[in-house]
Amino acid sequence: MGWIAILAICVLLIIITLASLPKLGDERKNFIRMKAQSYAFTVVIGVLLLEIVKLIYVTFWTEASYDGISPFPFLLVISIIYLIALLFLKRKYGG
Repeated sequence: MGWIAILAICVLLIIITLASLPKLGDERKNFIRMKAQSYAFTVVIGVLLLEIVKLIYVTFWTEASYDGISPFPFLLVISIIYLIALLFLKRKYGG
């Protein structure tokens, strides 16, 4: 239940932050959103590459089985990264 509350808070904060962007110019607003999305996407790619390395290691060098990525904590981490990037970039470029 705690994971759901944290995700709900993150989603609410993202919506509030995005709602406060329209007072900025269109170019800056789009730049901030695009930059935050690129940071979050970089984290997604990094985590997935680490999971591939973990899969290869577990499959070939241990007797254990690979359980995979738990989707809810993964979504939570990505939303937190996006929120932090959005807030940081809004502060940096928001004027």
